[in-house]
Amino acid sequence: MLLRDIVARGAQDYGDNTALIFRDQEVTYTDLSRTVHGIALGLLSLGLRKGDRIGLLMMNCTAFVYLYHAAQQIGIVPVPVNPSLKPPELEFIWGDADIRLVAVAGPHLLANAQAARQNLPRLEHIVSIQPVEELPDPGAAASIPGFITLPDLIAKGLASEQGPDAPGPELVTPDIDENVVAVIMYTAGTTGRPKGAMLSHKNLTTNLQQVRHIVDFSESDRFLTVLPLFHSFAGTICMNLVIWLGACSVLMESFTPNRAFEYIERYRITKFCGVPALFHAMLQHPPDRDYDLSTLELFVSGGAPLPAHTLKAVEERFGVIVLEGDGPTECSPVTSVNPQHGQRKLGSIGPALPGVTYGIVDDDDNLQPARQIGEIVVKGDNVMLGYLNQPEATAEAMKHGWYHTGDVGFLDEDGYCYIVDRKKDMIITAGMNVYPREVEDVLFAHPAVANVAVIGLPDAMRGEEVVAVIVLRPDASATERELKAFCRARLANFKSPGRVIFRHTLPIGGTGKVIKQLLKKELELEGQEASH
Repeated sequence: MLLRDIVARGAQDYGDNTALIFRDQEVTYTDLSRTVHGIALGLLSLGLRKGDRIGLLMMNCTAFVYLYHAAQQIGIVPVPVNPSLKPPELEFIWGDADIRLVAVAGPHLLANAQAARQNLPRLEHIVSIQPVEELPDPGAAASIPGFITLPDLIAKGLASEQGPDAPGPELVTPDIDENVVAVIMYTAGTTGRPKGAMLSHKNLTTNLQQVRHIVDFSESDRFLTVLPLFHSFAGTICMNLVIWLGACSVLMESFTPNRAFEYIERYRITKFCGVPALFHAMLQHPPDRDYDLSTLELFVSGGAPLPAHTLKAVEERFGVIVLEGDGPTECSPVTSVNPQHGQRKLGSIGPALPGVTYGIVDDDDNLQPARQIGEIVVKGDNVMLGYLNQPEATAEAMKHGWYHTGDVGFLDEDGYCYIVDRKKDMIITAGMNVYPREVEDVLFAHPAVANVAVIGLPDAMRGEEVVAVIVLRPDASATERELKAFCRARLANFKSPGRVIFRHTLPIGGTGKVIKQLLKKELELEGQEASH
């Protein structure tokens, strides 16, 4: 199966079903197929061909889905990127991926794209989702080399190779092997430059089928898509799986708890996929009115470990079970999930999906027995082809036939996987290993704590000091002494924070995770300034 097959199947089997809802506008599967067809022709009319790459720079919107799947029709590779990236970051990614066209939504992103392309002669075209007349300076936009609006691109494609009375050209789709690159997803790049994970059609369609074996998703489902489509979790589950099923995805541009509650009520949402930060926010901010959430059937959490007490609190408050799963971008991305029908184990990300194999290895890549902590490694048809332009990084990640996740954890006797922490986040203090997640789980249980990140900072005596950076709940209070005592009552002394720092916010990435490397740099810089 190829990714392009799922749109064709949707039009054939579910033509009148609603595929997408965005800003109250409904798109049927027939509409989706027609628009994808027109954009694919438009891309061809600009001279793009099989194997070329295009950048997608936008928040959640129907245009993201159209362009992503139009590219798939003709063997073009979409490269979604986080729209919060600055021009130098965009320049690196688009240069690395050899992008020929970028599609953007909004004047700010149009300006960023134009700034980023100055040193990229291969980037020939910029597509604006908005018509020219909706941009703040239509004249300036129209003067950009290679500029075209999405409506004009569609019209250009439909007008190609036809006379004035012809119904429209037929789209001739090229032969595509399932093992060629379908999408390039750039990793977060918290340590060094981002890396482009090359995911094949087989990787991605295999993952759809693997997830479908474990969780009850159906044609009648309505997914609330608040997770960004430029991230692999939402791209696979909230876009591609939804289309494959003939279900409906309701797209949100930005998240607030009350807006999420409003959408669940208005659109009769049945499935909600989120990351821990979203579930924390929904618990911390009571609804501003009594919303009808009775259609909700299931929460799915991924992207980062969900503290067990948070999972319990979500289930108690909303009366909906939470399935926790996980998987890195490099694995398309889902590798495991607690089964909907079977034993769920709190604190676990579940057993490996069908067709996925987990292992735990030590520093010498020796497989470890149950309950032994080590690095989590993965095998399966969902594992990426490799990193674009980075053979050494690919070889390092794919040692001995296993993808090395960088997560530290263990498998229990039933094969359920538990993530202890990220390998690079482990703190070594006075020769003892401290896994920040263990400390964070304790602090999350304190009633005053809204968010927390535990990091290691340089210490002359111990090598590293355990430091907890805390965001308190609104109208709550706690002292450093109180939180230290709370930890010491529940953890060994060497694991308990030596310092507690209070902040109003923590640096959060596009997937809802705290960017710990950035936080460490900020605190180290503050420490240097204070010493002067």
